[in-house]
Amino acid sequence: MSTVKKYWLLKAEPDSRIVKGKDVKFSVDDFESIKTSPWEGVRNYEARNLMKEMKVGEKALFYHSNCKTPGIAGFAEVSKEAYPDYTAWDPSHPYYDAVRHSPYPFIPSNYSTQYPYFDFQKTDKSNPRWYMVELTFSIRAKNFVSLALLKHIAESSSLSKEIEYIGEDGAKAIKGMDLVTRGRLSVQRVDEGAWNSIQLLAEKGGWDEMDLKPKKVGAGGNKTKAKEKPGTSAKASKSSAKVSKGKKVATQSEQSKEDDNNLPIKNYEEDSTDQQKAEKPKFASKLSSRKRKANDDLGELVEPPRRSTRTRK
Repeated sequence: MSTVKKYWLLKAEPDSRIVKGKDVKFSVDDFESIKTSPWEGVRNYEARNLMKEMKVGEKALFYHSNCKTPGIAGFAEVSKEAYPDYTAWDPSHPYYDAVRHSPYPFIPSNYSTQYPYFDFQKTDKSNPRWYMVELTFSIRAKNFVSLALLKHIAESSSLSKEIEYIGEDGAKAIKGMDLVTRGRLSVQRVDEGAWNSIQLLAEKGGWDEMDLKPKKVGAGGNKTKAKEKPGTSAKASKSSAKVSKGKKVATQSEQSKEDDNNLPIKNYEEDSTDQQKAEKPKFASKLSSRKRKANDDLGELVEPPRRSTRTRK
């Protein structure tokens, strides 16, 4: 009886960040040094359920998240199946799972001893809610496969010659990855086609000279580039448009009507962005961040990925 091979992607933070006096950084360098690490701190039900599906020997992509250049930095293997995440009931641990209560209707962002609060543990040993697996480091990616590259492949109608070696089927598999269609979840499935394509990219590279910047979105949502007539520059075209407009002659009454009908229109996109910034909840920037679960699919309350603070030999 044949079994379907399963592949996974798990995220961690490569940059230093202190939580409860502990550095939750976990880069590919740390992983290679430690060799085997528990994947604790996941507090998202979908991600937890995916880990509970993992079997010993299954392969995984090790992904740098919540950093300047996110992407796939290495490969790993599941070495221990899911078991209760004991960090959830350890009050001293950065990933202690508790809900904070206060006698006040809200906890001020600058709370101190004058604002008493109480932590109530949400899970315990007798009734564990969260689980974790253990991963063993396999190999570092010879070429770092950035998220920008994967998105470029997903958004392109045809493959650039530099990466034609993954083939159309490989590009199609990458376009269907949760990493480019959803993104936030810290534990994800990866199908075999995408796994093989990423292995090829990590091995062969070749995209250093490619422009991976996202294309600008034009009217109607189409990704287009501005067209210019041969021999003319953008400044020349703009100047020509102004001269053409100046040649139009209107009567005084017509000009008055035009003045009434052509009131200045602000850029809606910019206004929307400014308004969103103004309306952004003050508490959002103060949310506790963690290791394994950067960009978990939790709506607006998104936390960074978790990482192990324990050293294993």
